[in-house]
Amino acid sequence: MAITLVNPAGLPETGIYHHVSVATGTKLVSVAGQVAWDVDGVTVGEGDLTAQVEQCYVNVSTALAAVGATFDDVTKLTVYVVDWTPDKMDLVLAGIARATERLGITAAPPASLFGIVALDIPEHLVEVEATAVID
Repeated sequence: MAITLVNPAGLPETGIYHHVSVATGTKLVSVAGQVAWDVDGVTVGEGDLTAQVEQCYVNVSTALAAVGATFDDVTKLTVYVVDWTPDKMDLVLAGIARATERLGITAAPPASLFGIVALDIPEHLVEVEATAVID
């Protein structure tokens, strides 16, 4: 594996992501922000943040697989949530948990979450983008 995830001493353990990733591969993979579309471009989980987070992770996994990568190769995730408030964190975490169970992964690379005003269409509540490194 080309990625080592680290929680340095002196920083709190979050349980949902690592603070640092070290990549030793040779190819950088950038996955565009994935929204909750299915293969036909239909929004999955309209009005359901948890379902949309799950679908975003599934779509990131699909994009990674297309180039020979997996979540084990991800160095950084960025999550954008429409109309973010801290009380939505449980919904986001539930979506991540459903996705990791569905995909059989442990997705805990460094991550950032940003509250935003809107995405491409009103039905989309979340977007997830990824950076990975592979050999």
